[in-house]
Amino acid sequence: MTASRTRRSFLKDTALFAAGAAAVIPPVQAAASAVSGDPAAGSSPDPSTDIRIGTLVQSSMNPPAYIKEVVQHGFESFQITFWKTIGDTDLKRLAGEVREALAGTDAVISSVAVYGNPLGGRPQDEDTLRSWVELLDTAHLFGCDIVAGFTGRVIDAPIDESIPRLKEVFEPLAQRAADRGLRIAFENCEMGGNWKTGGWNIAHNPAAWELIFDALPYDHIGLEWEPCHQLVQLIDPLPQLRKWAPKVFHLHGKDATVQWDVVRTYGIGGGRPFVHHRTAGFGDTNWTEIIAIMRQAGFKGSIDIEGWHDPVYKDDLEMTGQVHALNYLKQCRTVYVPNPSV
Repeated sequence: MTASRTRRSFLKDTALFAAGAAAVIPPVQAAASAVSGDPAAGSSPDPSTDIRIGTLVQSSMNPPAYIKEVVQHGFESFQITFWKTIGDTDLKRLAGEVREALAGTDAVISSVAVYGNPLGGRPQDEDTLRSWVELLDTAHLFGCDIVAGFTGRVIDAPIDESIPRLKEVFEPLAQRAADRGLRIAFENCEMGGNWKTGGWNIAHNPAAWELIFDALPYDHIGLEWEPCHQLVQLIDPLPQLRKWAPKVFHLHGKDATVQWDVVRTYGIGGGRPFVHHRTAGFGDTNWTEIIAIMRQAGFKGSIDIEGWHDPVYKDDLEMTGQVHALNYLKQCRTVYVPNPSV
């Protein structure tokens, strides 16, 4: 969401990476690289915290109460997420309660998100689309400038056949976002789909990103990226990130462990699990290098830990795993030490 390998072994053993990777994309405008809802963005005395380390908060968790309790662990940002729909949530009221929960801390809301299929055309999909609109209209109340989620998909159609519907739905949403000074970030989860079929999301492969950004060629349309969803496709995430970093607006702190003994023995179609989602710090990826790549691209924003997937640090150990990830990612970010003044 067993033997793990070092990054060097991974590179040695996976010579076939993402075929047809995208051409280099022009850098996103500088204004789009700042976290406009972060009062400390661009003015922090500690440049290392231009990249914040936070966590996800599911809407079902009573976000104000949850944030107030866990912020004490040192989380610096929070993404508030909705599954499929915002339902009857009063977003204005929620935003006010969240601001109260954050009062007296330096933490911020990095983004708000809804994960459903706005392209599907079913009543539930129309509700997801409505949720996109309402989140775009209220994101500023949370103090953030990013609304994230799945692109959606024409159900069980190949990715390229979803592009006309994607353009039909997201062209007006892109305009709505631009009018409000917001960015849209597409999550890179395959949700069990592939190129030929699926029911949730098409933004899970570099070849698909090329089609998406050709259809929506705007600086404020980008990605919500994590290495996990690339590792499950046996794509090396780091070369990919170097190419696509200018289009990455938000990161999830989630990784994966590939069990190469299973791959070598049974392949990926042998009915045996060959990869596990892991909380950052427990998987195969070098996050020091991820942060270095993002810094080199001029990124300022958040890596928000996505828990609730790890096969080991779950249930009573959930927050144990998340706080380990928090401390690990802060270490990868490094501790700021001012240069001598002379």
